[in-house]
Amino acid sequence: MTRMSGSGGQYPLPNFDHFDNENQPPRPNKRDDDLKKFREQLKNGEKDINNTEALEEIIQFYFEHEQFEEALHFADRLLSFEPFSADAWQRKGMILNNLMKYDEALLCYEKAVGLNPTDPDVQVNRGITLDNMSRVDEALACFNAALELEPAHDDALFHKGVTLEKEEEFEAAVKIFKLILQLNPEHSDAWYELGYCYDFLEKLSDSVECYDEHLNRDPYNFNAWYNRGIVLSRLGQYEKSLESYDMALAIKEDFPAAWYNKGNAFANLGKLQQCIDCYKITLQYDQGDVPAWHNLGNAYEELGQYKDAIMCFTNAIKHDQQHYESYFGRGCCYDALEQPRKALADYKKALSLFSDYPELWYARADAEYNLGKARESLESYRMVVRLDPTNAEAWFDYGETLFELGDITDALAALEQSVTLGPTFSLAHYTLGKVLLSLQRTSDSLLAFERSFELNADLKKAFREEFRELKNVREFSRLFAKARKT
Repeated sequence: MTRMSGSGGQYPLPNFDHFDNENQPPRPNKRDDDLKKFREQLKNGEKDINNTEALEEIIQFYFEHEQFEEALHFADRLLSFEPFSADAWQRKGMILNNLMKYDEALLCYEKAVGLNPTDPDVQVNRGITLDNMSRVDEALACFNAALELEPAHDDALFHKGVTLEKEEEFEAAVKIFKLILQLNPEHSDAWYELGYCYDFLEKLSDSVECYDEHLNRDPYNFNAWYNRGIVLSRLGQYEKSLESYDMALAIKEDFPAAWYNKGNAFANLGKLQQCIDCYKITLQYDQGDVPAWHNLGNAYEELGQYKDAIMCFTNAIKHDQQHYESYFGRGCCYDALEQPRKALADYKKALSLFSDYPELWYARADAEYNLGKARESLESYRMVVRLDPTNAEAWFDYGETLFELGDITDALAALEQSVTLGPTFSLAHYTLGKVLLSLQRTSDSLLAFERSFELNADLKKAFREEFRELKNVREFSRLFAKARKT
């Protein structure tokens, strides 16, 4: 399942007195008029704009609208008037960070630190950029430096937690997010990230509770509804997970991951037509979504619509030629359509991509056997029991094939292993009886046949037809008498 991290590729920006309007009342419309006026003046080459407050407004406007190149232009303009302003250098660093010009951003933060070494916000933003560069230890050092300056600094704690989370140090991240919530129980993002961590720590009920706390404060976060749906699915609460996916899609209809996982929830509920509809919508948004093509193929296969399933698996392979699962799925469909040669070709291709898959070896072995390649199938059955030594049915097929090819000793060992692992496996007991009989171990063979009859009365008829010549043999007369009874 795909999960959405709360932070995404870009971190949320820390709060700045002059840079964040989130908690301030809306400004009058005159602001936009002033911005347009100043912008036109600059475009016309006018040099007399020296109003630093206006430049700050322009920078903030473009930053909020993610027009970072424009924001950078005006940040440079502001610095031409205020070259010794730590805030101005910090603003430029933040803009460069969002333009993914990380080395240049770090130079700006170094300027800001030199001008104001006691500002924890500079350390936080420097840490964010370092984290984006995967320089994790340096990023954590920056967040810790900010916390030395201000131990309860909200953004330093939060970004330290997110960095630890990205490094999969979930226990350490949980401690950070819990501390944030002790300081501020209304911190919605901390609730979100705590839920994300609990998911990976397999504390699924706790994860749902945290997402609920987040959604109580931010009910329109479609990622939170989506992640909540995934956790509920992992809990086996598929109906409830559908409600979460529906909420995510009500907020953001063009959310292919939510459509995909909604399809998975329907599949787990056995509602195959609904899951097909969801996978098809996923593919409308992303024609190259390999898991969606593969799961759509699985759904068609479950419905017995093998040609449609083959088309879906083929499309998955078209977009990812290494997707061994789709070669396997397509092979199974060819098997169902009684096209074993095509099936075998797909199984071999899948195994060339991933050789440690016992079910694939099993399918290959059966296809080889059905094509009359019994000797080749032995090698495949041998791989199944090597990779999955507790598979009673595989030991049976391996033993039965050995017996057919005249390898009695190995057949006996394989069938004894089969009945040990599957004591109620009637066919294994029956075939073991045949092997023991061929070895002239009459008493043991009688016990094996009797056990097979106890487990499956239909085998009595098979025994009467297969061993008619033993009817008058004294040791078997009692067994034939039992076989006549229905």
